[in-house]
Amino acid sequence: MHIEVLKSKIHRATITEANLNYIGSLTLDEDLMDAANLIENEKIQVVNVNNGTRLETYIITGKMSSGIVCLNGPAARKGAVGDVIVIISYATMDFEEAKTFKPWIVFPKEGNKL
Repeated sequence: MHIEVLKSKIHRATITEANLNYIGSLTLDEDLMDAANLIENEKIQVVNVNNGTRLETYIITGKMSSGIVCLNGPAARKGAVGDVIVIISYATMDFEEAKTFKPWIVFPKEGNKL
């Protein structure tokens, strides 16, 4: 049996940009991606703490050490600059493996810095 479990989480990042006219979904600082073990084009869930919205999208790699967290395209309608979000990815794995799996969890500081 396989189950879906939390793989990675960036807890309480701050939206720095919202670009309705850009192709893509969430541009994310490469430092945050590395720390949370996320890769470009990985499917993610974005939960907006300020307004309660949730969306599924994918990651675009942003400039390293920039602090960028940018909602792009239609996703830009789900949050505003300054909103706090949680970025989550999941993995499917064997039930027994899932019992001992430890997810990568990142708690960014001000400016979305590590």
